[in-house]
Amino acid sequence: MIALPELKSRAERAVGLLADCRLCPRDCGVNRLEGKWSACKTGRHAVVTSAFPHMGEEDCLRGWNGSGTIFFAHCNLRCVFCQNYDISQGVRPGPPASDGGGDGRRGPAGMPAGKIADLMLALRDRGCHNINFVTPEHVVPQVLEALVPAVQAGLNLPIVYNTSAYDSPESMALMDGVVDIYMPDFKLWSAERAKRWLRAEDYPDAARTALKAMHDQVGDLVIGADGLARRGLLIRHLVMPGALDETKAILEWIATELSPNSYVNLMDQYRPAGKVGGGKYPELDRRVPSAEFREAVAFAEGLGLSLDERRRRV
Repeated sequence: MIALPELKSRAERAVGLLADCRLCPRDCGVNRLEGKWSACKTGRHAVVTSAFPHMGEEDCLRGWNGSGTIFFAHCNLRCVFCQNYDISQGVRPGPPASDGGGDGRRGPAGMPAGKIADLMLALRDRGCHNINFVTPEHVVPQVLEALVPAVQAGLNLPIVYNTSAYDSPESMALMDGVVDIYMPDFKLWSAERAKRWLRAEDYPDAARTALKAMHDQVGDLVIGADGLARRGLLIRHLVMPGALDETKAILEWIATELSPNSYVNLMDQYRPAGKVGGGKYPELDRRVPSAEFREAVAFAEGLGLSLDERRRRV
């Protein structure tokens, strides 16, 4: 973690950028300091949907006491297959509030920095091995702002940045020296599918730029003797039905452009969700066959990538 004075300065600078928000590739330019919002549906304060010790993350993150996850509502992507659709796209923005509450009809209101800091400290006190920010792409200033009082109160756990990889270079620069473990989900390679399935034609370019910045900052994943991740890049990729060409292009790029020692978790839990169904996205309205997933694993192993241990046993 960078020194506290630099963290304070960076948080102040980041919050100031909310006045003309271009902190993600959407470049909306709205004044979020005034509570306005656009693509991410988030104004001045981040919206937290849950915070708990997560036992479902990778073994090197969850350990024996869990990864201290803080889930943020809303998202800057519009994935039609989102398995968390209810909190990423289905929840309407709540009214501004200072208590982190909501009105029960429009979803939770924004949570001030001090309360997010309290969540971090509570997760630390429960024995969590790290603080895991889930979907932080649109709330980088709020995360930095909350880290200041948390660090002042003694927080010294590894910080995990758990992202869709639709991040801007500006946000990556702000998090340099703050994040210990980057965990991007590199979703798609082609602009055509990104436009149709994510509603973001520029996603592949943005993701490649973001992953390069992440790797430059923290390098390959380092796991300690106790089996816990200490620092580095952990890449997730959800294998999609009928899209092995996407998977292979992503894996080959990781091996050649980042590092052949990159740690990759190939995920096989795709299921039709979100807006899939009703005939609009017939290509997505099925699970991934076991044969397709085994082919993806074999391709990754052929490149020499470090796969999550659970995937090596497929």
